Amino acid sequence: MKNTNNNNKPMKKIDSLRRFLLPCITPTTIPTTTTTITTKKRLSTSLRDDIPEEQDHNREEEEEEDSTTTTTTTTEESVNSYPSYVAPRSSKSMVIGTLYGHRKGHVCFCIQHDRLNCKPSLFLEFSIPTYLLVKEMQCGLVRIALECTRTDLSSCPLHSIPIWVMCINGRKVGFASRRKTSDKDRLILKTMQSTTVGAGVIPMVNVGEEGELIYMRANYERVIGSANSESFYLINPDGGMGQEFSVFLMRSS
Repeated sequence: MKNTNNNNKPMKKIDSLRRFLLPCITPTTIPTTTTTITTKKRLSTSLRDDIPEEQDHNREEEEEEDSTTTTTTTTEESVNSYPSYVAPRSSKSMVIGTLYGHRKGHVCFCIQHDRLNCKPSLFLEFSIPTYLLVKEMQCGLVRIALECTRTDLSSCPLHSIPIWVMCINGRKVGFASRRKTSDKDRLILKTMQSTTVGAGVIPMVNVGEEGELIYMRANYERVIGSANSESFYLINPDGGMGQEFSVFLMRSS
């Protein structure tokens, strides 16, 4: 019996050493245990009563942020779309402008959106002779101001005003009148259909006492300032500083 007890004592010591040393030798059991514990904690916390309250609080904060963003966007859109915040801007476009007339006759000025269309959108006849306008253009700067002061034409479209007071470079030189194109005018415009930009003399069968027919065609920038103002600026083909020619239509309110 004594021998048996003596043999059991070393076995107990070995078992106790195994219990203490095996965790150090095989550390892989630790992550397993930790994972199990963590899982248990997560499962236990899911049963807490304060979790839904925290989630509801977070949801309320997100909804407040979304509502603030939506309100800001709506406010910006309403400000941008409100008519009183939009500043009036002038309208610009490209048109074809043609000056022509017999040397001793009156000058005609017409505006076309398409040179192939012989019906101009604006057709005016100046009271000055062509040779005087050519003389003015030799200085390189011509500004023609056409003004309407008649109160009975305040509601009339600008291109439909029948008579204008005409000034060149600040000097009153006469009048400009709106009229319909005649058969001769349409023939002249048809003759120049192939001409985009240029100046010269149009050959005529019968020159007559008024002399040869002179023309100048170019692209113009059309600027609509308002219902009472409109202007046309000649665009030089080379883009440099060439002939400066402009026509202004102004109606006094």
